[in-house]
Amino acid sequence: MRSISRTLDRGPLRDIALVCLAVGVVGLSYGATAVASGFPLWLPALLGVLVLAASSEFTFIGIIAAGGNPIAAVLAGLAVNARHLPFGLALPDVLGQGWRRLLGTHLMNDESVVFAMAQEGGARKRAAYWACGLGILICWPLGALAGGLAGTVVDDTGVLGLDAMFPAILLALILPAFRDRDKRHAALAGAVIALVTTPFLPAGLPVLLSLAGLAVIVTRQEAHR
Repeated sequence: MRSISRTLDRGPLRDIALVCLAVGVVGLSYGATAVASGFPLWLPALLGVLVLAASSEFTFIGIIAAGGNPIAAVLAGLAVNARHLPFGLALPDVLGQGWRRLLGTHLMNDESVVFAMAQEGGARKRAAYWACGLGILICWPLGALAGGLAGTVVDDTGVLGLDAMFPAILLALILPAFRDRDKRHAALAGAVIALVTTPFLPAGLPVLLSLAGLAVIVTRQEAHR
């Protein structure tokens, strides 16, 4: 951790800490929802450590709670996490070798990949990836456990509005990038794609498809060459 703090500036470290905190708060909602739906307290906490993927865990819990088949729930969770395949191809040097690669693969999530890709240089990419991945490995299961304890006394977890904190913090982090016109147009295109596909696709896939909005930036860069 000391090498990470020496490699990254205070700004990225602050942003990573905020995102990990937001993930923990979303974990509260996840754990509370799971326990309120009839699952034992240990299940969301265990899934939080072993799966470490919020969207697939929410999908799994939601399908089972609605009376769905456990196999279908697992397959749906795997489909949601299919976006990790291109993530791994984009970060081969960040994951390390041997046991570090195994742990690095387990820590792979949207947030750690985004922070890694935002850095310049291999050392900074690795520091951002591991700082965010390890932070989420701590905050997500602890949030799920705390939320599960709260779920034993709170029947309607939706009234707490915990699920709104994560997108609110992410929006605050990306607002400075919207000063660039190309990035604004790319974000708008991605938002439209996600909104149009959300009613028809499982959770997580519309966000993956929204990456097509990056084509706006690529197209404009090619036009300026």
